[in-house]
Amino acid sequence: MDDTLKRLLDAEMKAESLVTQAIEEREELTRQALNEARLAEERLAARIPEIRSAFLDKTRQRIEQNITEMQRRFDERAQALRSMADESREDAIEAAIHIITDPDQR
Repeated sequence: MDDTLKRLLDAEMKAESLVTQAIEEREELTRQALNEARLAEERLAARIPEIRSAFLDKTRQRIEQNITEMQRRFDERAQALRSMADESREDAIEAAIHIITDPDQR
């Protein structure tokens, strides 16, 4: 019986040792995970200016493209209006000449 009790005590001590070791390993893994998370946060915080700059650059490019496109459309519309004005002016001049040269033919 003493031998069995001794084996049980030895087994219990080994189990306690394994539990203690497992707890220590868990705590170490937790520390490592927290450290890695902190480092990842620091890397992200360090990259924020770079990310912001890239975002602003892309936004500026899109704005410049939009301005260029709007200017192109404005120029096209202005040219169309000038053409229409020129045609109307020519029609008005012709009508005025016709009225002046032949006042009876209104």
